[in-house]
Order: sequence, then structure tokens, then C-alpha cells
Amino acid sequence: MLDWIVQNVWLLWLVLFLVLAAVEMITLDLMFLMLSVGALAALAASFVTGSFFIQCIVFCIVALAMILFVRPVALRHLKKGPPEQRSNIDRLIGEMALTLEPVSAASGIVKIGGDTWSARVASEGEIPAGRKVSVTRIEGATAIVTAVSDTTASGP
Repeated sequence: MLDWIVQNVWLLWLVLFLVLAAVEMITLDLMFLMLSVGALAALAASFVTGSFFIQCIVFCIVALAMILFVRPVALRHLKKGPPEQRSNIDRLIGEMALTLEPVSAASGIVKIGGDTWSARVASEGEIPAGRKVSVTRIEGATAIVTAVSDTTASGP
């Protein structure tokens, strides 16, 4: 068995490459991707040389070079845009919504964009159905809203 592994060490590098690539898909940190490229380089080196020591050196050099030089550039490109740019649920804060059912401190339903959300009012009282509201924050799957006066809702 050991003789077979020594003769087919390329298979070890292939398995390591696939495992590291799979871990990268789970973490999305670009660290394991750089290591998997190193394993791919060692796989290529295994076809050129039979020395496991040289293959390990190729793996270390390529993985280290990828981590030091490629990863920072890739992360910078992935995080382009202003740091204050909001995404996901944070984009809903400040948006206008329409109450579909009366909204109270306990429950209610609003339509934000094309989506229906459960909602509560930020303060005491109740907002009747059919009124414009503003989303002040999101708590879990519930939008916290405040009433908007008719002059503000129809603004410029």
C-alpha cells in the first residue's frame, strides 16, 4: 500500500487540492483558495519530479506567494466601494413602506418594496392600514416603523 502511495503521490496532491477548495467554498475567506493553488502547483511538480521534498517546497513557496501577494489584492477588489455602503437588510432602513394591516406595538404587516414584512411601531399607538411609514430598524424578521406625515410622504 505504501509503495502505491509513493508511486502515485500526485493523487495525494489532488485530494489535498480538492479538500482545500471545498473548505474555501465553506469559509469564503480566500485563505484556503491560496493553499489549494499551492497544492495544484505541487501536483504539477509531481509530474515533473519524483522528489516529494521538492513537491513540498513548491507547495510552500506557491502558497506563501499567493497569500502574501495575491490575496491582499483580491480582497481589496472584493471590498471595492465606499465603506459606508449598506447591503442586505441595512438597505431597508430609511425606506418607505405601506401598511397592509394595522401596525401596533405587538404586530402588523407592511410592504417594503415588493416584499411583505411583519412590523411593529417604534413608539406607542397604532398606524392604520393603507398609511405610509418609514422603516427605522430591523429586528430579526420584523421591521420597526414610524408613521410618516402625508406632506413628507408625497415630498419633492
